[in-house]
Amino acid sequence: MLKHAVLALFLCLGSLTAAAAQEATPETTAAPDRSGTGGAQTLEDILARQRGEKIDDSFRRNATGDPDAAAAIAAQLGTLGGASDSEVYRALRYGSADVTVSNDGPASNVLIQDSGMRWLEFRQGPLATYGGYALLGMIGLLLLFYLLRGKIRIDGEKTGRKILRFSSIERFGHWLFAGSFLLLAFTGLIVFFGRKGLIPLLGKDAYAQLALISKWIHNNVAWAFMLGLVMITVMWLVHNIPNRHDLKWFAVAGGLFSKNVHPPARKFNGGQKIIFWSCVVLGVSISISGLSLLFPFELPMFAKTFVVLNDTPIPGWLGLGTLPEQMPPHQEMQLSQAWHAIVAFLFMAIIIAHIYLGSVGMEGAFDAMGSGEVEEQWAREHHGLWVKELEEKGKTATASGGQHSPAE
Repeated sequence: MLKHAVLALFLCLGSLTAAAAQEATPETTAAPDRSGTGGAQTLEDILARQRGEKIDDSFRRNATGDPDAAAAIAAQLGTLGGASDSEVYRALRYGSADVTVSNDGPASNVLIQDSGMRWLEFRQGPLATYGGYALLGMIGLLLLFYLLRGKIRIDGEKTGRKILRFSSIERFGHWLFAGSFLLLAFTGLIVFFGRKGLIPLLGKDAYAQLALISKWIHNNVAWAFMLGLVMITVMWLVHNIPNRHDLKWFAVAGGLFSKNVHPPARKFNGGQKIIFWSCVVLGVSISISGLSLLFPFELPMFAKTFVVLNDTPIPGWLGLGTLPEQMPPHQEMQLSQAWHAIVAFLFMAIIIAHIYLGSVGMEGAFDAMGSGEVEEQWAREHHGLWVKELEEKGKTATASGGQHSPAE
């Protein structure tokens, strides 16, 4: 279910990209005869757009009036110059109008930007729908798993001895990353679903204050998230390199669905490695798109990415054709926000599963990131090879409260 939702979101983003490509590099078809409409669009133009075909819109793009043919100032249309209201609108829409603004910021003279409507429809439609389904679907699957499997208990007899699984710096890096992610997820959902979900409950004024606070938290906690991402990557990268033991772990699904099944694993098992690499890959991606949104005119992301992708067959495989390599800042922000949200929904769904297994889903799992010490029998069942490595190095478990060498 989650896989289908993610695929649908990716295809929807592809449709936004395809629309951007169509807007940037139109492939013209035979122009219909517009003499009967005085140069305006024809029924064939309308039908071609409905069929998804690319048309030459120069008949509209260039129909922005002729100042040399302007009526005299005393004439009926003199105050309009040589352009009607619709012609002025087209000039603004296609960026050919001579616009003077008091704000000299980047792209401040862009008053109308067509692709914003496609972005809004995607954000309020497929993105919100499938993103919400992904989160609810994951929660539903975990609830079903709990009802069928119950809490995963320690099968053997507890020894009363503890092994230090994670040092204080490791736990700090984990909680910095995890805590900031939860804040980002919570505030992001407030902003994303606030119009439909919170305004009816709180009212516009109360929600406006909540959204303002959420935006401030989201923008500033992002730096803690990126710092935590760097910390866990540096500390745990070497322990998460795939090995042959992971295949044995996956062959029995880590024993999650069966009692007394404990495949061999080192410090991190196959499932934890999936979580780790998901956090690294998705964390880097969401950080880059977030930086692009924080600094939209300094760090455009998609145009540069499309340059690289156009040198590969990937756009052709997806039916996107040649991707646009130059885009206005607004379109960059729209694509960055769409991608940021897609990755966020996928990220949240994965972390929900991780939180479940690390808390109520598995006995003894929370201790690893709580006190840092785990029951020796738990460690032998879930990370037997890691325990053997510690014993070979003389880092044995001790009774609770005793002295012992820290685990690596």
